[in-house]
Amino acid sequence: MSKTVLITGVAGLLGSRLADWIIDNQPNTTVIGVDDLSGGFEENINPKVKFWQMNLIEHPIENIFEVHDIDYVFHFAAYAAEGLSPFIRAYNYDNNLKATARLVNECIKKDVKRLVFTSTLAVYGHGYGGIFNETQQQAPIDPYGVAKYACEMDIQIAGEQHGLDWCIIRPHNVYGIKQNIWDKYRNVLGIWMFQYLNGMDITVFGDGEQTRAFSYIDDSLKPLWNAAIKPEASKEIINLGGIEEISINKAAETLIEVLQKEEGIDDFKIPIKYLEARHEVKHSIPTHQKSIDILGFEHKTDLKKGLTEMWKWAKQQPMRERFVWPNYELEKGIYSFWKN
Repeated sequence: MSKTVLITGVAGLLGSRLADWIIDNQPNTTVIGVDDLSGGFEENINPKVKFWQMNLIEHPIENIFEVHDIDYVFHFAAYAAEGLSPFIRAYNYDNNLKATARLVNECIKKDVKRLVFTSTLAVYGHGYGGIFNETQQQAPIDPYGVAKYACEMDIQIAGEQHGLDWCIIRPHNVYGIKQNIWDKYRNVLGIWMFQYLNGMDITVFGDGEQTRAFSYIDDSLKPLWNAAIKPEASKEIINLGGIEEISINKAAETLIEVLQKEEGIDDFKIPIKYLEARHEVKHSIPTHQKSIDILGFEHKTDLKKGLTEMWKWAKQQPMRERFVWPNYELEKGIYSFWKN
């Protein structure tokens, strides 16, 4: 039976890679993609995707739903610069909350079969001792987490009041081929690759003992598809991604090992520069059993293997200009490393 899916943020990491996976593995599925190319690149988009260049905040996204009879929506479009969000509050809420609300309206109007929304571990805040379980009360500590939590609540209300079926995914520290490595405010592994490619020190905020669970994108592609089509995923909130607790220091050391091996520079020490600490969660480790039981998630790719594959791709990329915010909405309290 043929299906039509819409992927927002189709030029970004999650959107472009899921589009690739669907095209390769679901031959009876038509993929519609929308992106404003503010954080992704058109070269990332599979040529078989029917692409709409459009801003979800201001442009007539209802046109997409009028032209295409869409079965499932994967809403990945966002600006996920969590640490920067206190200094770009209005932009953060527009691009995350307002954009989602407009999309939810169209999903309701056109009776889509399910909306799959990617939220974030930031909704948990500090969690319970750094361990994040889907049943915990959300308590975000930054505007990005607040925006995503508000989106989650709005989607659930749409389910209760309008019958919208949904699945909320909380991915974490996703990385891999087609990631934006040219944004200085997000995607730490990509930031480090950009720094090395441009002869810069690898930078770490604070003492580097923050712990995270890094997620290689390819491990999450089939589970994301299952979030749309599996009956048991209906109206579920699910953490999705890597299961290994890794410190930022260890992640940096792992990348350095990959660079030394791949570039043949064993005798050259790649420096790490420690910068002032940010306002952030110290430990961010999600539970993962629910993703295994419902979505069939398998953690196949450890950090070293994933970084090796990403690095082979990254060093072949063009020397794009790095994105820098020309002006912040709020300068007070901005970290020294982000001051213009």
